[in-house]
Amino acid sequence: MLPARSAPPIGAHIQIKGGLARGGLAYTDAVGARAVQVFVGNPRGWKLSAGDPAQDARFVEGCAERGVPSFIHAPFLVNVGSPSEATVEQSIASVAHNLARGAQLGCAGVVVHAGSAVGEDRYEAALRQLHERLLPVLDAAPAGGPRLLIEPTAGGGKALAATVEDLGPYFAALEGHPLVGVCFDTCHAWAAGHDLVTPGGMTATLDALEATVGPGRLGLVHANDSLDERGSKRDRHATIGAGSIGVAPFAELLAHPSTSGVPVVVETPSELDGSPSAGHKRDIDLLCGLRDGALLESPAA
Repeated sequence: MLPARSAPPIGAHIQIKGGLARGGLAYTDAVGARAVQVFVGNPRGWKLSAGDPAQDARFVEGCAERGVPSFIHAPFLVNVGSPSEATVEQSIASVAHNLARGAQLGCAGVVVHAGSAVGEDRYEAALRQLHERLLPVLDAAPAGGPRLLIEPTAGGGKALAATVEDLGPYFAALEGHPLVGVCFDTCHAWAAGHDLVTPGGMTATLDALEATVGPGRLGLVHANDSLDERGSKRDRHATIGAGSIGVAPFAELLAHPSTSGVPVVVETPSELDGSPSAGHKRDIDLLCGLRDGALLESPAA
């Protein structure tokens, strides 16, 4: 008999206006999130914020009371593969800071974009930089702290990892470090060329992901539709069902063995019904319905 599936908790990248706890937990409740992702600083800047100890403590307590796993998304500027030494130094400082903040906040993971080699013929050099500069940060990370979840990008520029197969050399450069996991973004995978729409396509993509990095490495899913067509290499999210991926592939995703118990968050704040929270709640409710249907149909349910 197959082992029983554990239902993936479904949530959102929450808005924290008013403070990590004050605003973030209120937003969590408003959208019915059972998993949360946050920024702990300016997502488009390098400034490292120490946070507010009182807000931090309330956030940790609030997530524990709700049974909600939490994740940090590192700034978008992070790129350890960059040819710019200043960018690499700031990227390493940001990753180390976010891992430390994640440990303080009891987070399960810190999401970081895989990055880019930027220039021509720099792929191997960029992988060496990952090995030389990022591996020591992982070795020094707080014991019992969050995993570093590598998020493949949409494939623009000289991406270090866009398809799930690209994660093979990436993980090899980091020596398969036990703290390294994957954040799978459906919009990015579609933009990078994965066929998620043909029946069985999402299943095949997740099978390839697990074959590339091994079981248990998937730590988080970003459930986003796409405004663009497959292979566009454009990272433009849409609310689920409002883009070119559609609804059905998300049912496959939530039924796949590799997503058992793995948190899923929606990232696209829609203005549906007049507020971002209403759009997030609609996506969460839709995914919960797909997940619960998959559980009912599972032979092990």
